[in-house]
Amino acid sequence: MYNIITMFKTTDKDILRSLAYKYMEIACDAKEGNKRDLWRAHLSGRSHETPILADYGMWNVWCKEVFADNKMECEDQFCKNIERSLKMSLLHDEVGDDTILEPWYVVGAKNCPDNGRIWGLDLNLQGDVETGGALHYGAPLKDLTNFLEEVKPVDHYIDEEKTAESYEKTASLIGDIIPIYVNRMPVFMHFSGDIATDLCKMRGLEQIMIDMYEDPENLHALCEFMGKHIKAQHDKAEADGDFSFCSYTTQETPYCDELKDPTPSDKTFKRKDLWYFCAAQEFALISPEMHDEFLFQYQLPIMAEWGALSYGCCEDLTKKIDMLRKAKNLRSIAISPRADVAKCAEQIGTDYAMSYRPNPADVICCGFDEDKIKNILSDSVAKMEHNFCHIHLKDIETVEGEIDRLKRFTDIAKMVVGR
Repeated sequence: MYNIITMFKTTDKDILRSLAYKYMEIACDAKEGNKRDLWRAHLSGRSHETPILADYGMWNVWCKEVFADNKMECEDQFCKNIERSLKMSLLHDEVGDDTILEPWYVVGAKNCPDNGRIWGLDLNLQGDVETGGALHYGAPLKDLTNFLEEVKPVDHYIDEEKTAESYEKTASLIGDIIPIYVNRMPVFMHFSGDIATDLCKMRGLEQIMIDMYEDPENLHALCEFMGKHIKAQHDKAEADGDFSFCSYTTQETPYCDELKDPTPSDKTFKRKDLWYFCAAQEFALISPEMHDEFLFQYQLPIMAEWGALSYGCCEDLTKKIDMLRKAKNLRSIAISPRADVAKCAEQIGTDYAMSYRPNPADVICCGFDEDKIKNILSDSVAKMEHNFCHIHLKDIETVEGEIDRLKRFTDIAKMVVGR
């Protein structure tokens, strides 16, 4: 067994505690409450005031550089991870966007096999994820007719010993400063809960399109199997009491009038109390009819169990708004850089929030032209003036060494929307 008292260097602990104090001071400030009010009114259709999000993470190349291990002050790897998490959150306060710094720290439960094969297959990932190049999946599922012989999804489980170890280590470092909670939600969430992402990793994007014509029966069978398994694991997690206030998945924030705020507690939650995120990026070039037939009908039973739904990521949903209306708990729709903003606004009206995503290449990644940014945002916002919209800057692969571009973009966006 590890020794919590002696395993970390005093300097590492001091670094983390200093960051935790700073984080909690900001998280408990009244301005974070104002952000909650802003999002709650926006996502409940009560206010046309426009929230601004600047989203980033270790999936972006610039974050891999700025928040790399060798840029952290701590020496121990476990401490580096906490340091990185706190510093990335604190950057939001400098950026000035409407990301909410919540007064708690979440530790993820160990719920995934060490080999990462949640569907039992080696996805044969090829490419260099560290440098930002394209990735290629080897599409290991070659034969649809016998997919049950190869697709062996994991059941929902929690490795209690490893989860407790992570929690206790974290609590020993900063637990007296910031409340620590464990997120025990199942592995089949977010992109692993939308069917489309893992389907195309297993089968291949081009092959999926061919299957729709040449082998529709077996493709339906696979999609149905995946959808039922995802829902079954959500059912089990709920029955086991593994959903809590921090189990939501959404690309916005989990605030609206109809659902409880994510208030820290040890109480278990039901899916009907929480937000869910679903997308279909891999179906971007699939017609609305075939999207509905081969995917959406299998997503619907999964999504229906949740209190509120945000749908879409980078795919163009302009021609699929009518299809999305089948989801009765739909609350927010992604308006990607490839979408027709005006046509989406006309179709959506005030029925749902519009999560407008400007093209990061236009506004922040390839030079920084303030007049160009103002023109792009002003034009788009004008098309959504009668809708409930928020601006969500995401997929920022580079800031060309100028992190202050994030704050400058946020300031411009706030000026454009009159905040």
